Amino acid sequence: MKILLPVDGSEASLDAVRHALHLQREGLRASFVLATVQEPTYAIELMLAPNADVLERVTGAVGARALKSAEALLAAAGLAFEREIGAGEPTPTLLAIAQRCGCEAIVMGARGHGVLRSALLGSVSQAVLQASTLPVTIVKHSPTH
Repeated sequence: MKILLPVDGSEASLDAVRHALHLQREGLRASFVLATVQEPTYAIELMLAPNADVLERVTGAVGARALKSAEALLAAAGLAFEREIGAGEPTPTLLAIAQRCGCEAIVMGARGHGVLRSALLGSVSQAVLQASTLPVTIVKHSPTH
């Protein structure tokens, strides 16, 4: 089974990664796709003296930062994983990544307030839950981590 793990660098999204790792330790045979969605970069932004924020989006640096902690968790568990950085509206972008990567399920945090300007808000997890044809597990944030 291949599982999509949407992350935004927040503790809530990392709770979902920890939950997926727990399932794997308990015997679930799964591989993982870490995915994040950053705001798109528009051509007009590039033409009008781009600032540091625009340049970071173009290079994928924003997305790479959002994935860093989740990558560390998976690496510490000795697991290989795929990595995807999308741009655009979070819900359709995440669903497109899941389809493109052949994912069979999605495990995501219920509420995120990370570096991507809250890309995984509760409304996004609700939208993914409603729009996905895949099974979706929503993991509530646990302040004990």
